[in-house]
Amino acid sequence: MSQADKTAVVTGASSGIGAATARQLAAAGYDVILAARRADRIEAVAAEIGGTAVVTDVTDADDVDHLAEVVGPTLDLLVNNAGGAFGQEPVKDADLDAWQRMYDVNVLATARVTKALLPALIASGAGAIVNVGSIAGWVAYEGGAGYNAAKFGERAITQALRLELVDQPVRIMEIDPGMVHTEEFSLVRFGGDQARADAVYQGVAAPLVADDIADAIVWMATRPAHVNIDFLTIKPRAQAAPHKVHRSS
Repeated sequence: MSQADKTAVVTGASSGIGAATARQLAAAGYDVILAARRADRIEAVAAEIGGTAVVTDVTDADDVDHLAEVVGPTLDLLVNNAGGAFGQEPVKDADLDAWQRMYDVNVLATARVTKALLPALIASGAGAIVNVGSIAGWVAYEGGAGYNAAKFGERAITQALRLELVDQPVRIMEIDPGMVHTEEFSLVRFGGDQARADAVYQGVAAPLVADDIADAIVWMATRPAHVNIDFLTIKPRAQAAPHKVHRSS
């Protein structure tokens, strides 16, 4: 389905799922506004796809207000992709500063960006929001409590927002990926420890990749305006649950 003359905002668009989503939305015909902190990264992707780069820290209110100014009076699609995990310690060893960062970037940032852009989404007459959650928002696992709590919180925003906007022309959707092998997610989680990051995917024949998630996001966004994909959980065949993954010996 061609989405010519439609505009999309993708947060966290400098790499991984965000960059892949921006590329696939542009290929589908959207005019894409890419929001992320790293100017060089988003400017490069924007130049590649003919999009607009807006340097944005989604935890900063002034940056988000500026993003809303760039968007203007109407917006067709918002992909709240910015987020992240920091650390994987049990609760007894929790780094609560890291927990605060996860709450800020996954929960408060999703609320902040949504609040700022919601008037433009409603004004479009057929807006759509896709929040990028995680299976960590459905099932807790050892060492994941901080990230679990943040993603459970993000899922609560999705659920409440769908109730609050039931009489408005905006679809509220969520995609919850399992194991996705991107260049940065696990590396950031483990503070740049490449060996620990690599171990996450060791022996897994075919984890998901960013394009798999982007493909699903574009599918969700391009359903007819009366079709709401409430939640889409997507995992590689080798993963049955966060703690149950088949690895070859």
